[in-house]
Amino acid sequence: MAIVNVSDQSFGAEVEGSGTVLVDFWAPWCGPCKMIAPVLEELDKEIGESVKIAKVNVDDNPESASRFGVMSIPTLIVFKDGQPVDKVVGFQSKDALKNVLSRHQ
Repeated sequence: MAIVNVSDQSFGAEVEGSGTVLVDFWAPWCGPCKMIAPVLEELDKEIGESVKIAKVNVDDNPESASRFGVMSIPTLIVFKDGQPVDKVVGFQSKDALKNVLSRHQ
């Protein structure tokens, strides 16, 4: 499954449904956000069938970031059946993200 870009308008439809969704709150000017992008691509190739990965540009979509208390980026929030169940802040390795996701599948 490809990584989807989500806006404030499409957040509900893309994220708050059934299943597990990893949402990356990021911005184009953020160094650690640029570092984690290829990690998310690799993760999507490995577990994209069971976990949807979505990206929210906080500059363009401040409502979603504010709604979930995103104060620093990158912030990654795991949603399970539409509810936020886990949050990590800052750059994470692929293994660290797999570990977080394994707790919610």
